[in-house]
Amino acid sequence: MTAEKRRTPAGAAVLRGDITAAIRRALMQELAAVGYGRLSIEAVARRAGVSKTAVYRRWNSKLDLVLEVVAAAAGRRLPALDTGSLRTDLSLLFQVVTHALRHPLAAQIIPDLLAEAARNPTIDETLQRVLRAQQQEVVGQLITRAVRRGDLPADTDPDTAVDLIVGPLYWRIAIARTPVTDSYLETLVESVALGLGAQDAVPRQRSATSPG
Repeated sequence: MTAEKRRTPAGAAVLRGDITAAIRRALMQELAAVGYGRLSIEAVARRAGVSKTAVYRRWNSKLDLVLEVVAAAAGRRLPALDTGSLRTDLSLLFQVVTHALRHPLAAQIIPDLLAEAARNPTIDETLQRVLRAQQQEVVGQLITRAVRRGDLPADTDPDTAVDLIVGPLYWRIAIARTPVTDSYLETLVESVALGLGAQDAVPRQRSATSPG
């Protein structure tokens, strides 16, 4: 029994990392190309240059593969957004989010998975959990720092802030597919700062409209 156990470190312990990485890349490319509904393990394996068995050694099903890889991609940590100012924090965040949503893979995968989530409770639960956790972490920290600096009122609601900060860019890029310009991002920063109740929003508006 002991000898048998020593001979069988099979499974994750002996899985080659380069093959796992190739499968993950292939999954994202295949998902962007055909969508979840037409996705197959065979096609992912073929694109990765491996056998179906190599995929099934790592994941039990198409759903398991998609959920793990997409959750890992969605859950990647964003760079720290602590510039010392609410507006510059927002500007940096909007640039990072814009870059991510403009990526060809993201532009195809995100709308397709959200549509699939409406039909598949497991996909829906995973996406909601991962995306909401990341949004709460990044935006929550941004809001906490802004409140601490006095840039925002102490009673700023983090949940509302997440929707107000993340929603407009996602709608414009992923849903409406409207170009995002530098001037739009500048306007969005001011609009969101005002919507969140930035403490200097009113004085800044008055100085812009006052004579001289």
